[in-house]
Amino acid sequence: MPDRPIRVVVWNEYLHEREDPAVQAVYPAGIHTAIASALRTGLGEAARISTATLDQPEHGLSGVVLDETDVLLWWGHMAHQQVAEEVAERVRQRVLDGMGLVVLHSAHESKPFKKLMGTSCALRWRESDDREVVWTVSPSHPIAEGVPHALVLPKQEMYGEYFDIPQPDELIFISWFTGGEVFRSGCTFTRGLGRIFYFSPGHETYPVYHDAGVRRILVNAVKWAQCSARPSYPTSRSTNAPVGWFQAP
Repeated sequence: MPDRPIRVVVWNEYLHEREDPAVQAVYPAGIHTAIASALRTGLGEAARISTATLDQPEHGLSGVVLDETDVLLWWGHMAHQQVAEEVAERVRQRVLDGMGLVVLHSAHESKPFKKLMGTSCALRWRESDDREVVWTVSPSHPIAEGVPHALVLPKQEMYGEYFDIPQPDELIFISWFTGGEVFRSGCTFTRGLGRIFYFSPGHETYPVYHDAGVRRILVNAVKWAQCSARPSYPTSRSTNAPVGWFQAP
């Protein structure tokens, strides 16, 4: 565990909020701002929170930014293909090097997540006013701490199986929807030195990221994802260090 604040970046396309009045009404300052607010409230001085969006140079995710990021949260939906291949590959490599990644809602289709999973990450979906019940199936997991055993979201887009992902390391949440569908809505993976958490609730037209239970999950996920040790590569001042050597802090 670092003895400095956790360095967190919340990434968002930030397109729906500027183009759709219904989304703007729910997230007037953007989904990324709502998520960042949840993290600032839940983590306080233990974290340094910043945001980045698609329209910034290098999508706000330059090598310098990612080198100084412990956990990256990614929300995407309508512009996956607009993400530069170079940036997506940079994110993938940083995860392998030990950066935590929290993948939200439709970011299951994002380039970084698909690169890290190696599968299509496709799923069944239905955009309607479904009631979603998020059931905790691993109550002892740190991401589930303080979360209601049955977290009820009155309105949400339906995501259903089959979800084409590799077998998760851990399954923490399973969701049930009004139509009877079920979905693996909270899954963890390890890739290289990095920890990944996928969490599905978060459709842009519903106030999901204002829900206290969801906000608690996001805070817990950041704490969990940053626990993986990142390598400290030798500099030119290091002597007698073999090629490929690293030492975890």
